Amino acid sequence: MNAHPLWSYVEDSKDRFEALSDRVWSTPETCYMESASVAAHIEELRFQGFEVHEALAGIPTAVMGQAGSGGPVIAFLGEYDALAGLSQKADVAQKEPLDPGANGHGCGHNLLGSAALLAATALKRWLAQTGTSGTVRYYGCPAEEGGAGKAFMVRAGAFDDVDIALTWHPGDVAGVVKGSSLANVRVEFTFEGRAAHAADAPHLGRSALDAVELMSVGVNYMREHIPDSARIHSANLDSGGISPNVVQAHAKVCYVVRADTTTEMLKLLGRVVKTAEGAALMSETRMSSQVLCGVSNLVYNATLGDLMQRNLDRFGPPPFSEEDKAYAARFQSTLSEEDIRQSYVAKGIVETDRKALADFNVPASIPAMPFGGSTDVADVSWVVPTVQMWGATHAIGTQLHSWQAVAQGKGRPALKGMAHAATIMAATAADVLMQPDVLVRAQEDLARHVGSDGYISPLPKDVVPPIAEMARP
Repeated sequence: MNAHPLWSYVEDSKDRFEALSDRVWSTPETCYMESASVAAHIEELRFQGFEVHEALAGIPTAVMGQAGSGGPVIAFLGEYDALAGLSQKADVAQKEPLDPGANGHGCGHNLLGSAALLAATALKRWLAQTGTSGTVRYYGCPAEEGGAGKAFMVRAGAFDDVDIALTWHPGDVAGVVKGSSLANVRVEFTFEGRAAHAADAPHLGRSALDAVELMSVGVNYMREHIPDSARIHSANLDSGGISPNVVQAHAKVCYVVRADTTTEMLKLLGRVVKTAEGAALMSETRMSSQVLCGVSNLVYNATLGDLMQRNLDRFGPPPFSEEDKAYAARFQSTLSEEDIRQSYVAKGIVETDRKALADFNVPASIPAMPFGGSTDVADVSWVVPTVQMWGATHAIGTQLHSWQAVAQGKGRPALKGMAHAATIMAATAADVLMQPDVLVRAQEDLARHVGSDGYISPLPKDVVPPIAEMARP
């Protein structure tokens, strides 16, 4: 592992990026509100000598840093948004919020953005010291959690001249992401009725809350008649007030609709919209809907995936110590058997003996395993050959979006896994620059998958990021 120059570049720089990760962990910000997080990344970009482009695609919390010259253009995709309600003290193996109800980095995006920028910095140094032609970019992408930041950036043309894109995601086992993700769309349905006294004149009222409940009944019946892999979730945003003796004149519900492909998802969304229209008809209310955001399904690029796998095989797993394994074991003891078993099943690995940390990488022989979640990396993968890896940063069995994930986000295993992912990404990018035929084959792979229709955006043309919300202090 030590023989590769990119490993030494990562090692030389990692202290600053560990500090960056910890800094972002300490200021968890959600969906398009990542002002402190993006400022920390901008500060590091400038320190490392990148040319900085702020408010990329008109989004105040998006940024792009660029270095080098000529082609190819290599992009590293970073994220730094947190999740609501997951506040948790670091390194504490029991649920203990720092600030009850506050945000927390339950998906490890503090690590994600830092490793992507570390990889970009290592490749920048390699380009300069070897005299290799190429441009390296770091994209700081907001609002992956429920805001589809990259989808808006793709639509704005932010990746039009990029040749390949690389990224990763924290997890519990290191390996190439081969499977697809689900396309999804997030839609708000608003119902307007007529208020009335619920006892004195109920016949004069038209309940918007009834419409929300009728829509829920309709969607629940529809679930029997949708593909097994499709998903529909909902959350009531406004139930019309807290007075049961008033017929609710206004109510709002948010639905997330997921399916294997963008085309299938849009068809399923049409059925959900019809159900909402039926609920309005039955309750004699008025319905309006608004698409908030959406993402596509992920396109796997086998050429880049094979190249990344070779680097995983070359570098091996993260160098976890016995102390790291003992640290992880404390958190694994808080997990269920189902949590731990699911981690192996999801990666397609046969569990031979119980491990607290992954001292192995997912081998090349493991087939593509689809995952039920969604990511806006998918939208980039439709327009740029893209490769993504899982990193080994948490105890095996740790569920993302949990307090256990937040608690481990500043631990030594997480930081070692972060540096490992940065090394794999940087080495993969360097291989592309040294092997022009790889880039050609990667682009051919993408063309075969996308076909003649090309990218179908899940976002209607009139849907824009909530600029007013983003600009709030």
